Amino acid sequence: MQVAIGSDHRGFGVKGKIIECLKRLQHSWIDCGTCSTESVDYPDIAAEVARRVSAGEAERGILICGSGLGMSIAANKFKGIRAATCHDDLTAEMSRRHNDVNVLCLSADMLGERLIDRMVEIWLDTPFEGGRHARRVAKISELEQE
Repeated sequence: MQVAIGSDHRGFGVKGKIIECLKRLQHSWIDCGTCSTESVDYPDIAAEVARRVSAGEAERGILICGSGLGMSIAANKFKGIRAATCHDDLTAEMSRRHNDVNVLCLSADMLGERLIDRMVEIWLDTPFEGGRHARRVAKISELEQE
């Protein structure tokens, strides 16, 4: 699977660890920045990842900032993006299973390394259930047309 990944300066170290996880799981990635701990504006990074997922250049995206919240808000402005901030194994799993989330947003400040590794693996491996959930996700997509 091709994954677009990006972080702001606070998530830079975590991004490197997630790239190691992607390597281990044999996924490919597109690094959308940032490339250091020098301060950047998170909406710029979120936009780059969201554009790539929206355009089909990547199947999914992962964004990391201090809380994960700002990245989620910015990414959700793009057509076809369903970004969610997850904070444990269950939210990572359910975001995929019921919501077909295609951009995972994570906190660099509030989550431990092992938890993030587990969450990324769960999120990448969990399929969308479809069924009644597909109808609901379709309704979300319809809202983008308003």
